[in-house]
Amino acid sequence: MSIGGSGDDRGSGLDAAGRRRVLTTLCLTQVTGWGVLFYAFPVLQGSIADDTSWSPSSVAGAFTVGQVTAALAGLVVGRVLDRHGPRLLMTAGSLSALLSLSLVATAGSLPAFVAAWTLAGASTAAVLYAPAFAAITGWYDGADRLRALTVLTVAGGLASTVFAPLTATLHASLGWRSTLLVLAAVLALTVPAHWWGLRGAWPTRTRQPASPAHHAPIAVITSQSFLALTAALAITALCSTAVVVNLVPLLREHGIDLRTASLILALGGLGQVAGRLGYGPLAVRLSPVGQGVLILGVLAATAGLLGAVSTTYAVVVVVLVAGAARGCLTLLRATAVTDRWGTRHYAQLSAAMSLPVALAGAAAPWLGAQLASWLGSYAAGFLVLAGVNAAAVALVLLTRPERHGSGAPETIRAEVSSPAAGP
Repeated sequence: MSIGGSGDDRGSGLDAAGRRRVLTTLCLTQVTGWGVLFYAFPVLQGSIADDTSWSPSSVAGAFTVGQVTAALAGLVVGRVLDRHGPRLLMTAGSLSALLSLSLVATAGSLPAFVAAWTLAGASTAAVLYAPAFAAITGWYDGADRLRALTVLTVAGGLASTVFAPLTATLHASLGWRSTLLVLAAVLALTVPAHWWGLRGAWPTRTRQPASPAHHAPIAVITSQSFLALTAALAITALCSTAVVVNLVPLLREHGIDLRTASLILALGGLGQVAGRLGYGPLAVRLSPVGQGVLILGVLAATAGLLGAVSTTYAVVVVVLVAGAARGCLTLLRATAVTDRWGTRHYAQLSAAMSLPVALAGAAAPWLGAQLASWLGSYAAGFLVLAGVNAAAVALVLLTRPERHGSGAPETIRAEVSSPAAGP
């Protein structure tokens, strides 16, 4: 099976030292980017609404607009990445993110606030996981690629651990506007980091042998396997995000106090790190389809269990298992394209897949709360989410890897199983 490699691998553009520089740079900038552009907002959201008298739903809606914009911008970002690589794009994205966050901090009206988050969303498309995954995919081969993606996502998983308490501490003495300006100054460090760390020859499409016509981007995007995989991941994004966002209200419904519920929610982050560290051995033993069935199946099962169990101990165990599955899901999404269609057109195909997934994730918080309202309890809502997520498992069975170029993904198994130099 493949762990993100195929006969058209493109990792020859940098030597080992260059790849280590790229990975180190991306780890540092992903922690900063996710921490400032994503995890700071939930901490400040309530204060923004209180200080401005804008409704909480309007404040959250502005952030959602930014997330939707990021998904749409990703389609353009993917084409640029495939042709030119990540250096100029991610450097420009960092500059744009710096500007947009400053505009968010100084917005004097709700329309200006929404416009600033729209620009921030376009910026995040050029600096967060999608372009970082494309950089790793372009410069790393086979087993080294999976190891690099694992290191990158483990580092990214620390963003909330670092920046949520940092944001809260800054806010306690500075207020939300000054806090965002301080965070923007921190984000400014990613501009020179991307320019310095991502230098090097990019394996361009013109250096690769021509792909068969049935592996052109539009042919892949309209294929049954691609559509089924995208639908499965979008459904899972909808359900798993709704579970995370509405976990604390569910636990409160079970009679668990707010402090304990918040700690249980934090345990899910530890589970994600464990899942990402364990994904490599899982990828060696299971086919791409098997990985998807297992990971999505666990997410569906844990959503149902959270709706059914109520004791604190049982909930903790389920939350940890669900967190591990979400951690694996991040790497599954990062390698799903290369497992089935190789590295050629990776950024374009990933962007096309990410759009509906991102839109589904953006709708998840509202849907989870509405299900609880319609059904009379969060527990009933979680049971419905479990059933919907189970449908995604069936869709994964339609996503068979395809042969392409000079080799099939399945030929990489020996490479994964043998020792290889990694970062």
